[in-house]
Amino acid sequence: MLKPAFSFIFLLFFSAAAFSQQPAQSRSELEKERADIQKQIEDVKQSLNETKRNKKETLGQLGLLQRKLRLREAAIRNINEQVNLIQSDMNQSWRDILNLRRELDTLKIQYEESVVYAYKNRSNYDLLNFIFSATNFNDVIKRIAYLRSYRAYREERAQNIIRTQALLQSKIAGLKVKREEKDVVLKKQNKEKEVLEDEKKEKDQFVANLRSRERELQKDLAAKQRQDNKLQAALRVAINREIRLAREKEANEEKKRLTDAKANIKPANVNPANNSANNPSSNTVTAPAKKTSALASTPDGMIISANFEKNRGRLPWPVEAGNVSIPFGQYTIPGINVKGNSPGITIETRVGIPVKAIFDGEISSIFNIEGASVVLIRHGKYFSSYTNLTAVNVSRGESVKAGQVIGKAGENADGNGETQLIIMNDENRNLNPEQWLRRR
Repeated sequence: MLKPAFSFIFLLFFSAAAFSQQPAQSRSELEKERADIQKQIEDVKQSLNETKRNKKETLGQLGLLQRKLRLREAAIRNINEQVNLIQSDMNQSWRDILNLRRELDTLKIQYEESVVYAYKNRSNYDLLNFIFSATNFNDVIKRIAYLRSYRAYREERAQNIIRTQALLQSKIAGLKVKREEKDVVLKKQNKEKEVLEDEKKEKDQFVANLRSRERELQKDLAAKQRQDNKLQAALRVAINREIRLAREKEANEEKKRLTDAKANIKPANVNPANNSANNPSSNTVTAPAKKTSALASTPDGMIISANFEKNRGRLPWPVEAGNVSIPFGQYTIPGINVKGNSPGITIETRVGIPVKAIFDGEISSIFNIEGASVVLIRHGKYFSSYTNLTAVNVSRGESVKAGQVIGKAGENADGNGETQLIIMNDENRNLNPEQWLRRR
């Protein structure tokens, strides 16, 4: 009875300690995540303060308000997870307390039984009678050892009771600490919810102000949509030209290789036995090789294409400061009857801020769309284009590195700085730039 009871207490304590350590690590990760979310919220607030200097409400400001709401909701979800972890700890503590109380009751009953037995057999006569009633000397030794073990057993039972009581009090105290911790986290949660409601009101008020410019916005976005359509057509022409030139180069290289191979072939004696008509194996048709992109058929093209793909989600932004005013694909301005379809992302920033290449590549084309310069960079079988640039300082055919300045952001209809980033592949398919750029 002694060893199982002691082992139970030890395992209970060890498992409880191990269980409490695992959520602590998770809470540490959640705290780190929450700190990161708060930092992003502060960055958005700073950007909003900078844009408030504009007299007009802009789509870029609306994008920042929406992003702040998403981050605030993420912070609340983070706190909910912390509350759930604390509650899980509290539930485990309650289970441990109930188990310890049951074990303590069992230990007390067993100790009481041993004390009663010892009391009934307390006389020295009974003790001596028990020893000297042995049949031989070995039996005497065993009976003395038994009495010593029984005495040690009672003492150990008393110590087990003391240890179990101490562990029980520790668990109760720990449960009290967890309750207090939960109360603190719930207060944070309530505060975040209050801030969220205020921020929703701020966004609703902003949308109401923006709605007063609905016709103006519709006109500006319609003009931008026409510009995007022209831009898409021009980009397809430029990309198709690159594909055609790559295929022509590949065909010329193949033709030259075959010519060189024929020139190096020595004439062999004609042997009827080796004639293809008599040798069916010579008519074996080789399966065509898997078709690859002409833009990635060269070693350099394959390397840069593979590296571009490997850096998906980690590419740098083309500007150091700015926010997305128009997202990729189909979009709707909330609260306003304005819709559109964007081939890339439009970034609102400061006029004249440097625009940089997002990856190593080669300047494929430079052209003009309605007075705004466009730079197209080829990255193997991928392309990135940068629109509404001024002071372009690169030329066609030039190799550029990631982070290299290619121009400066121009001005939009509201007088703010703006540039548009479009990412496409050799199939003329538009890709969502925000899935390729690193998180800000």
